[in-house]
Amino acid sequence: MPAQTSKPSSVLDVSQGLPPQGSQPSRQKQRAGTIHRYPVTAYFAITFAVSWGAALCVALPWLLRGRGVPDLAGILMFPVMLLGPSLTGLAITRALDPTAGLRGLAATLRRWRLGRWYAALLIPPILLWGILTCLQSLVSPAFAPNWFLAGVFFGIPAGFLEEIGWMGFAFEKLRARGAALGAAAVLGLMWAAWHLPVVDFLGAAHPHGAYWLPFFIVFAAAMVAMRVLISWIYVNTASLLAAQLMHVSSTGALVVFASPRIDARQEVAWYGLYALALWLVVAVIVRVYGTGLKRR
Repeated sequence: MPAQTSKPSSVLDVSQGLPPQGSQPSRQKQRAGTIHRYPVTAYFAITFAVSWGAALCVALPWLLRGRGVPDLAGILMFPVMLLGPSLTGLAITRALDPTAGLRGLAATLRRWRLGRWYAALLIPPILLWGILTCLQSLVSPAFAPNWFLAGVFFGIPAGFLEEIGWMGFAFEKLRARGAALGAAAVLGLMWAAWHLPVVDFLGAAHPHGAYWLPFFIVFAAAMVAMRVLISWIYVNTASLLAAQLMHVSSTGALVVFASPRIDARQEVAWYGLYALALWLVVAVIVRVYGTGLKRR
């Protein structure tokens, strides 16, 4: 009888419709290697894919019918988008350093003794209330600040979930490459862009119609400046909780004080003034603390 030659296991696997042995582990290693080489790029790509994909799933039933997305669906897009920055930050942190990474993240969440830094949390509401009150007196009663106190609760999920990824992961990686100010500016731009699917549901005067682009520009300017403020308090306290609370203060104040009687043009105006005020605060911070955002 002729001698039977044994086929390599990889050939047998292919002939049986199975992937060659070792192929899946090699793909996993390749994916892990990509995340290790480009952690920030991977973080933003996955975060945007998850958040925008989740928002699309909410809006899809109306889009398929060629109808506009109703306000309720637009509001529901916000909470599902929060899954992107938070879950991606946790997943990549675990992939890069399963033990120390997550422990370090948890440690920054437990730092609650912030002392005088708690006072910094008042910056967003004071600026917002002051700008709207001045506009009410000098321009139009329509700018009168609202007092929707329950709006604070809108800021809690945004602040506590988003910052796990934005500051707990992305900012730390970006800061390792240069000054904290530059890292905050880059992260702020990405943070503003991340809001694109829901921009037309932001503010009291939505939809913004012809003022959509001007509104996004002033909104982005405010978000970048606010990201510098969040980074400033984070750098000086080493507390992710502090960053979360600053985010809650910012988002909560916008919901609490935004006047419900203004039109889209007026909303662009007061958002622009708010962005300018935030950048003036940033200028003072950089003058005192430098580009490292930390007192020397």
